Amino acid sequence: MKTITSLALLLILAVCPPLSAEEKVDTSPAPVKLVKVFPYLQIDRPIVITHAGDGTDRLFIASQKGKIYIVPNTPEDEDLEEGKLFLDISDRVIYLDKKNEMGLLGMAFHPDFKKNGEFFVYYSSPETPNATSVISRFRVSKDNPDQALADSEEILMKVEQPAWNHNGGTIEFGPDGMLYIVFGDGGAGGDAFHNGQNLSTMLGSICRIDVNHKSPGLNYAIPKDNPFEDGKTPTFATIRKEIWAYGFRNPWRIAFDDKTGKLWAGDVGQGVWEEIDIVVKGGNYGWSVREGKHPFGPNGVEARKHLIEPIWEYDHQVGKSITGGSVYRGKAIPAIQGMYIYGDYVSGKFWALKYDESSKKVTANHVIESPSIPVMTFGTDQNGEMFLTSSFSEIYMLKAK
Repeated sequence: MKTITSLALLLILAVCPPLSAEEKVDTSPAPVKLVKVFPYLQIDRPIVITHAGDGTDRLFIASQKGKIYIVPNTPEDEDLEEGKLFLDISDRVIYLDKKNEMGLLGMAFHPDFKKNGEFFVYYSSPETPNATSVISRFRVSKDNPDQALADSEEILMKVEQPAWNHNGGTIEFGPDGMLYIVFGDGGAGGDAFHNGQNLSTMLGSICRIDVNHKSPGLNYAIPKDNPFEDGKTPTFATIRKEIWAYGFRNPWRIAFDDKTGKLWAGDVGQGVWEEIDIVVKGGNYGWSVREGKHPFGPNGVEARKHLIEPIWEYDHQVGKSITGGSVYRGKAIPAIQGMYIYGDYVSGKFWALKYDESSKKVTANHVIESPSIPVMTFGTDQNGEMFLTSSFSEIYMLKAK
């Protein structure tokens, strides 16, 4: 759904050329390398890599096919061939190789996991023709901290998908203790279901819920400070109060900066442009009347005050499917401290982006020299050191050169 003819691409780029050298963005190589780790670990399609925030220094790696494993944080261990099975919900998850945007897509530990043993999972259920997105709470065994209870599932919400792709799937707790949930625009192509600018649906948005309380009729609460908590706008008679920001195509992925609390998103493009956004309360990020910093489609519009522009974009001569990462806050690589690390699934390229908050401009987009890697996701350990995974079931780690 993202293909475009070479002639059409050249015509578009002639009108909308890439960033010029006059903008003085430093593109020199970053003093970073990607090192393959856990070389013999066998986890099929590792879609999430994270930690529990409980001080145990365990890594949790989720397979898109519905299993979550615990792995010791010993990346150079060449003897490790399998992780310890933490949770198996493969009987509830649908994943197909030809529909590879479904499956177990997200996992997040409760900020008080050490005390309450709660964590959350986003997965695709086969109960409807194009799958239903399910966000559920699970609990760990009180007797075994390395074993989650599959029968402890409490479903918080279900969202039926009109197509198999553009499911989003990231779930992340913010510094405010709220759970943020990413939904793509419903799939197909060109916002076929008109969800990008539709506040009556959670599709095409980043939602924010309170998992510690419940609103009437819900298994979660709508935070009182959500931007559309009153459920009304001048345009829509009713809206989904869960929405925090909207106008997205398929954010893959989102992450909070551990130091500043800012929410970063990599939104996958359609025809020409991939983009990086800093997400703010109530923000409208333009899809599908905008793609990147450009009008999109027959109803496309020029830049408008109520539409938030990405802080960075790149065209399909550079890459064709952004994989958003996170801001590096580890200690092992001081040279990239505070930079946003991201990659591209199709081109296999990687960058470290430096954003100047005072000027609201990107000042550097350092190339990270690496082999071509179809990057599925990024993750960190409890110390902020960064990992990434590939669709070939490989795991890499960022290291200083």
